[in-house]
Amino acid sequence: METTRLSSKGQVIIPKAVRDSRGWSAGTELIVEEHPEGVLLRSPRVFTATRIEDVAGCLQRRRQPKSIKEMDEAVEAEARRRWRAFQKQ
Repeated sequence: METTRLSSKGQVIIPKAVRDSRGWSAGTELIVEEHPEGVLLRSPRVFTATRIEDVAGCLQRRRQPKSIKEMDEAVEAEARRRWRAFQKQ
């Protein structure tokens, strides 16, 4: 376990071994979370920006898509089913 000190400016030096093991270099953005046991520093989760065109190929259909009319009918049928269940209460 390594130790460090808080500077007069509120800065903390993270030991090199820790920075290297985490892949943190100068300018790395860290999230600071306060916990009952102390303070947690962690890097934000970074997700690569994607476009629908990049991932749409994984959305393969096994059936023909429903028409707007079929979707409207399904929504209406479910609304009626819920209304009947509500009235029975």
